[in-house]
Amino acid sequence: MGLDVTWAERWVRRAAEAVETAKDELTELDRQIGDGDHGENMHRGFQAVLAKLDGAPVEAGAPVGSVLKVVATTLMSSVGGAAGPLYGTAFLRASKVAERETLDPSALVAMLEAALEGITSRGKATTGEKTMVDAWQPAVDAAAAAADGGADCVGVLRAAAEAADAGAAATTPLVATKGRASYLGERSAGHEDPGARSTALLLGAALAAALTDEVPSA
Repeated sequence: MGLDVTWAERWVRRAAEAVETAKDELTELDRQIGDGDHGENMHRGFQAVLAKLDGAPVEAGAPVGSVLKVVATTLMSSVGGAAGPLYGTAFLRASKVAERETLDPSALVAMLEAALEGITSRGKATTGEKTMVDAWQPAVDAAAAAADGGADCVGVLRAAAEAADAGAAATTPLVATKGRASYLGERSAGHEDPGARSTALLLGAALAAALTDEVPSA
């Protein structure tokens, strides 16, 4: 069974819940190696996304990408720092791939790949530099492997979410060579990257949204 626009809305609402719950954690991670505003920025951005969705309810049968485009444009206009442009570009690229009523496993992988391509093209980052790419790349790789192995959409998302979580944790010992954290040099080691952690939260929310038919209330 594929994923439709209702799933996309559930994803966004569960992502907003996850970001709100982890806001202080994300802020503390960013305080250690960045500007200390990642949690608040992400929370503000997703609250703005919810307001947009509440003001213009999703129509059944609309393309999955219609919701992702709302996320993209809203994050770009409301999230400060690097997160707004990076996540905004990720969701925008994903929305273009998801211009269909339902996503099967291969289309889901293509959507995740497009999101990663958006991040790497915008941020000029690769793995090992202690950025959100260190969560996104293993997530995409795991999703593709799961789809190739015959997994359904839930299985693809589970593989992606688990790999993103492991990838985020694996940024802790890394020395940052990209972004604000790179200014700290060796002192950036020992701290998890906040963007990688928020990536894991978002992909975990995508899985949670696929595991239920309930749309969280506004």
